[in-house]
Amino acid sequence: MPGPFHMIHVKRLNGTAFTLNALYIEKVESFPDTTITLTTGSKYVVLDPAEEVNSRIIEFYKAVQLLSNPHLRGEEDEE
Repeated sequence: MPGPFHMIHVKRLNGTAFTLNALYIEKVESFPDTTITLTTGSKYVVLDPAEEVNSRIIEFYKAVQLLSNPHLRGEEDEE
């Protein structure tokens, strides 16, 4: 089961904070409110700007070195 290090912090429209598992985030959109859709189909509307949510997701990926894997970046083997 994923630990708390998989989470990003966001705020509901009423201002209460909660966390989402970054591994399950499928897309982040602005309608103009920021809407986060998970791979499970759940949707969350949050106060945080989409750009900030995307930055938090990228920081998470960097922290777990997910973006450092050349196969995930689409690079070919250099053998």
